Amino acid sequence: MNRKKLILLFITFITVIPLAGCILNTDESITVGSRNNTESIILSNIMGQLIEEKTDVSVIYRENLGGSNVVWNAMMNGSIQVIPDYTGTIVITYYGESPGTAEETLAKTKELVAKDGIRAFNTFGFNNTYTLAFDEAEAERLDIETFSDFAEVSDQYTLGAVFEFIDRPDGLPGFKEEYDLEFKDVRGMDHGMMYRAINGDEVDVINSYTTDGQLQIYDLRVLEDDKSYFPPYHALPLVLEETLEKYPELEEILQQLEGKIDEQTMQAMNAKVDNENMMVDLVARNFLQEAGLIE
Repeated sequence: MNRKKLILLFITFITVIPLAGCILNTDESITVGSRNNTESIILSNIMGQLIEEKTDVSVIYRENLGGSNVVWNAMMNGSIQVIPDYTGTIVITYYGESPGTAEETLAKTKELVAKDGIRAFNTFGFNNTYTLAFDEAEAERLDIETFSDFAEVSDQYTLGAVFEFIDRPDGLPGFKEEYDLEFKDVRGMDHGMMYRAINGDEVDVINSYTTDGQLQIYDLRVLEDDKSYFPPYHALPLVLEETLEKYPELEEILQQLEGKIDEQTMQAMNAKVDNENMMVDLVARNFLQEAGLIE
């Protein structure tokens, strides 16, 4: 091949590549984001796959972005358009408001996010709240069932907690004050590390979530929030209003998920990923098929 042909080929190549990028990144796509935990990634896949099955819109997944504030900021700046989130987190952490009953917190969630151009749908059907998980044998020996019971001996034990729980307003600071808790030590860690840490005796108690799949395989007692300190954290889809204006069919599609996932179902899906190493996309697809939402 002579020099002129080589130059022509190179010019063609560098011209086509940007055009190909434009084609791949068409306006006919939406981006679904998720936090850095199994449950959020599963829920984002459930929403994304349902959208892909029911429309011609392609879905881009931005998974494992970080904690709740990271994902929320990405939603607010428009870099992602669809996310799963939780009513209590939205009301307290993002807007600094007081929650109420499950119904009141959902209503307030919808009202607050609407001011920022976001639509909150009705919930998936489950509440995933904070709890404490404590060694079953130790809990039995000390007759500990509730947070108040644990408060009497909390200064003897080290807490393993996800980083954002340590600082967020509905997390550790208020929790300690409400129950008069004083831990021997508090160690921040990623959610995925907590169960390995307590299993390896690196910590004594962890701030787990009630739908954690690992609760099925570790010998831990989930303690009762006997003062109902933690607010409702019902999971639900959030979508930018401008995205709904562009793809109005998304409203009817995402409404199909209302009330379809209870606590047991969510915990079982989390367990399939965390305990059985199933792929998230397969777990999400199996759920959608079993729920009769896709074939």
